[in-house]
Amino acid sequence: MSDGICEGRVVVVTGAGRGLGRDHALELARQGARVVVNDFGRELDGTPSPDNPAHEVVSEIAASGGEAVANGDDVADWDGAAAMVGLAVERFGRLDAVVNNAGVVRDRMFANATEEEWDLVVRVHLKGHFAPARHAAAHWRAQVKAGEEVDGRIINTTSGAGLMGSIGQAAYSAAKAGIAGLTLVQAAELGRYGVTANALAPSARTRMTEGVFTEMMARPDDPDAFDAMDPANVSPLVAWLASPDSAGVTGRVFEAEGGKVSVADGWQHGAVIDNGARWDPADLGAAVRELIAEGPPPAPVYGGS
Repeated sequence: MSDGICEGRVVVVTGAGRGLGRDHALELARQGARVVVNDFGRELDGTPSPDNPAHEVVSEIAASGGEAVANGDDVADWDGAAAMVGLAVERFGRLDAVVNNAGVVRDRMFANATEEEWDLVVRVHLKGHFAPARHAAAHWRAQVKAGEEVDGRIINTTSGAGLMGSIGQAAYSAAKAGIAGLTLVQAAELGRYGVTANALAPSARTRMTEGVFTEMMARPDDPDAFDAMDPANVSPLVAWLASPDSAGVTGRVFEAEGGKVSVADGWQHGAVIDNGARWDPADLGAAVRELIAEGPPPAPVYGGS
């Protein structure tokens, strides 16, 4: 492979056997990174996959002249997350970035959601982002304390569902919103160690989105037309965020779809009415309506009217 913007970098990508993660791993390798390709090897319903997607991606990278190693640990298992970080350091001698991508969906209207579905989705997405990044942060902090220079990256995956909400995806939306908040805290706390943290909200055709947004995710009829929903369109942004060139960009949430990239603007402090004393509940109605009238309307929830 030719030199790229991630030459010499070592990157862990979770959920990299298929979909977005696969394309992230391939693009990072094209840009010169050595990649730990993590995939737990499960179908959408949670059953074990009959194939070995992580090893397939590793073989594809190797066939193109890159370097990669497969990892099958559960991202939400504390020891498993430590193992994938340890594998990067053991095999390649360093760790420069963690791309948290692994996820699962159990779509259900909120009033019908089960405890088991909620726990699974929150565990895989939210704890599955926390655990690998937490072990990576400990590694980078130890390096700094030992006098070494660190240029680390945490790249998280949130969603438009987490930023705006999505009908029928309460657990997924809540977990993805949590990831956006987690990213802000990571950016604020880890900058002292030379680590940036950013998140992206991708819109692309994957196993998780094809069944839910069938029409939106359809392939173009013309095979030569630009396929805006190809997950590979998102991966250049991941590669850039993992590169040295992204130093100084931290605490941001990016939206990416097709050839479009934007920076999402999160919660901001709004207009204030100060009563100068404790409010009488009967007086709050007029004040709240005035504040709402002064502010911008909220973005619509996906799937809402």
